[in-house]
Amino acid sequence: MNRTLSIALLVIGCALIIYGVSASTSFSSDVSRFFTGNPTDRSIWLLIGGVVAAIVGIGGMIRGGTPHNH
Repeated sequence: MNRTLSIALLVIGCALIIYGVSASTSFSSDVSRFFTGNPTDRSIWLLIGGVVAAIVGIGGMIRGGTPHNH
């Protein structure tokens, strides 16, 4: 994986995690949590997407940092 793409995925993943945490503390999420016991689906998907993107980005950076013997 290209190192630039890995860094971009890591940055996007971190941004999604921050946005997901912010969305999970919003008023609509509080209302949803009051009635269902869970935050909104949007905040959950933002957090999941952020974690996956960050893991893929970190994995690409680790894997891209090793020399290839072709």
